[in-house]
Amino acid sequence: FRCCDVDTSGGSGQNWWRLRKTCFQIVEHSWFESFIIFMILLSSGALAFEDIYIEQRKVVKVVLEYSDKIFTYIFILEMLLKWLAYGFKKYFTNYWCWLDFLIVDVSLVSMVANTLGYSDFAAIKSLRTLRALRPLRALSRFEGMRVVVNALIGAIPSIMNVLLVCLIFWLIFSIMGVNLFAGKFGRCVNRTGHIYESAFINNKSECEALNDTSLYYWTKVKVNFDNVGAGYLALLQVATFKGWMDIMYAAVDSRAVEEQPIKEINLYMYLYFVIFIIFGSFFTLNLFIGVIIDNFNQQKRKMRGQDIFMTEEQKKYYNAMKKLGSKKPQKPIPRPTNSVQGFFFDLAGKQAFDIIIMVLILFNMITMMVETDEQSPQMEYILNKINLAFIIVFTFECFVKIVALRCYFFTVGWNIFDFVVVILSIVGIVLADIIEKYFVSPTLFRVIRLARIGRVLRLIRGAKGIRTLLFALMMSLPALFNIGLLLFLVMFIYAIFGMANFAYVKRQSGIDDMFNFETFGNSMICLFQITTSAGWDSLLSPILNNSPEECNASIPHTGTTVKGNCGNPSVGITFFVTYIIISFLIVVNMYIAIILENFSVATEESTEPLSEDDFEMFYEVWEKFDTEATQFIEYAKLSDFADTLSEPLRISKPNKIKLISMDLPMVSGDKIHCLDILFAFTKRVLGESGEMDALKQQMEEKFMMANPSKISYEPITTTLRRKQEDVSAAVIQRCYRRHLIRRQLKAASYLYRQITTPRHAGGEAEEGSEGVLVDDAPEKEGLIAAMMRENYGSSLLAMECSETISATSSPPSYDSVTRATSEIFHPLAAKTETIAIDTLDSEPSEQLPSLDRQQDTVP
Repeated sequence: FRCCDVDTSGGSGQNWWRLRKTCFQIVEHSWFESFIIFMILLSSGALAFEDIYIEQRKVVKVVLEYSDKIFTYIFILEMLLKWLAYGFKKYFTNYWCWLDFLIVDVSLVSMVANTLGYSDFAAIKSLRTLRALRPLRALSRFEGMRVVVNALIGAIPSIMNVLLVCLIFWLIFSIMGVNLFAGKFGRCVNRTGHIYESAFINNKSECEALNDTSLYYWTKVKVNFDNVGAGYLALLQVATFKGWMDIMYAAVDSRAVEEQPIKEINLYMYLYFVIFIIFGSFFTLNLFIGVIIDNFNQQKRKMRGQDIFMTEEQKKYYNAMKKLGSKKPQKPIPRPTNSVQGFFFDLAGKQAFDIIIMVLILFNMITMMVETDEQSPQMEYILNKINLAFIIVFTFECFVKIVALRCYFFTVGWNIFDFVVVILSIVGIVLADIIEKYFVSPTLFRVIRLARIGRVLRLIRGAKGIRTLLFALMMSLPALFNIGLLLFLVMFIYAIFGMANFAYVKRQSGIDDMFNFETFGNSMICLFQITTSAGWDSLLSPILNNSPEECNASIPHTGTTVKGNCGNPSVGITFFVTYIIISFLIVVNMYIAIILENFSVATEESTEPLSEDDFEMFYEVWEKFDTEATQFIEYAKLSDFADTLSEPLRISKPNKIKLISMDLPMVSGDKIHCLDILFAFTKRVLGESGEMDALKQQMEEKFMMANPSKISYEPITTTLRRKQEDVSAAVIQRCYRRHLIRRQLKAASYLYRQITTPRHAGGEAEEGSEGVLVDDAPEKEGLIAAMMRENYGSSLLAMECSETISATSSPPSYDSVTRATSEIFHPLAAKTETIAIDTLDSEPSEQLPSLDRQQDTVP
């Protein structure tokens, strides 16, 4: 606001700015948020103690009153700090802050009313019941519940559309019910509720005439069709199949207004209920499930965006990349050096060992199924001995694995579970009498042991369908937990509200000493019953009592000033209808939506070319080739590694050409990263895609966190480029060897002509020979000259000396002219031929290092 603008450079404006900055730092601190959450939980828990016995517990009542004031002061202080820190505009534009503001205001008004002595007013009592909304403040503090609530808020438009369709569709049946049954659900009953035959009492007038004896009175079915609102309630009971038989029988037995019913006098009314159940229950109520599932799918697509902007082929790659990127190589457990431990290590690592244990677990399950209640002592003795044998076997299995795996045994969740079950089984035998007397039956420990059967699913490939179901359930657990937390919060609020309004209702029909709203625990049991839609009509029936014949409005209650056991029909109907819509129709259907969605995802993934098991198999094989878990493998081992894999990732030998054509990146030391190999093998299985490179880059960015070593290296070459380099080097070597042989032959020919040409001939001959020799002269420096010196030695040196002498017009030596030609040329030719043959027979890989060394000497 412009009027609130101040100069923060100095004076009071600067002090104001510092105050707001301090408040902002306080409210943004994690400790402050944790403290507020703790206060919300404590204040919500305090509400649970305000039950029917609070008036008898004076100390508890005083403590709750003072604690309520303290909580109110703390929440007011929190609100003021947020006003100063965020400002009014930001605070009141956040609907979570609005929720906090309203709840704090309710607590504040209630505290002021108690202080001024107005707490007995009906309006203040009604306002105090709104304190039950205090746990709603926890919604914005817990991420899981906030996610579910945001999803529900996004689904509100669709849910409201379904509710509107139901209301309009049910309105037709409600109006029909009013026209057919309004005023016809009356009957004359005695004090025990027995309905008299029409032959004795025919209508309301006759019943009231006999009412002087106080044995008979005229009443109506509590849920009826006297008006459209009551018709909606009746249709809700019919649609949820709770108490609908009584309503249907009352309609079929109805005659006319204020006449005593006759059994099945109106048989055609069965059609009314059958038609409504088909269209009003089977169709309309199940729309909630469809709408919630569809809305969740739409929100997921909006959040991820992948289903909208990705083709089917890209989705296939995306799912495969998501699976492979979530894993990384693990360092295998080293085999012990001790011979005994090594033997146990080999034994525990065999698949046959696990299968034998699983078979024994199945036999153990069969023996537990044989147990009965009235079995003979001999049978009980035999079963105890068999159970002892199983415990010994499972203890031996646990001992073998602990000795073999050492500390690595406790790094696997299944091993820890086995260890705990074995310990509990041993304790159950040793302390059977004590545990059964004070805790639970030791048989329960044997039942827990059956959970180990889940391990066999990983060993049986044929159990793919069961594993798909379990995988869908595991995927659903986080979302189901969040939904369960929200459902508990809703139940908590309604339990507090129920205790405040229905604690003193007459115990009748479904309300008894166990199912009632007198205490918090009993209220939660009733609400759980309503959540399953089991018998909620019997819980509502006593709350609808408001006539003198049904309840007593002046009956006192011990230890309290409250009188009467009548209910409040309007509040009760609102309470039950809203709770059924929220819990049974929305929240419970969210469970179904989540499970169906995750099952659909799990089914789609199970039909994909690459499954989770394929990637687990890849890394299991990788551990054998990368024992140090460096995430790299040598290029020389790649062929054996590819051949060791199982289908569909396996590339059987001969596979070198296939692996080279994959163009895998290589780092220094001729090593390849595991993800690069897995990317290439995945691409080979799934086929080519034009968007593969872009998708791979996108996935690699997401996998950086899961694979830190992927960030730390830069490829220097690839397998295809390395092969191209080898081929190019071989071609260069071959050409160079040919060139070298030609130069050697040229040098030998030059020496031959030098030796055989007479240097004392005339001038013309000398000039002609010099012209030829100059053109054919070999190199005097460089690689050829060095090799010539190495191969021909003194002969070449003598030749050079003779050339130097002839260049200075010195006379030729006698030996050079008179020596036989064969003495000079034959050794030279033999050595040249030997060198040529050796050069042709040598391999490129053998010559390459020597050539490299020689090239280093070339000037």
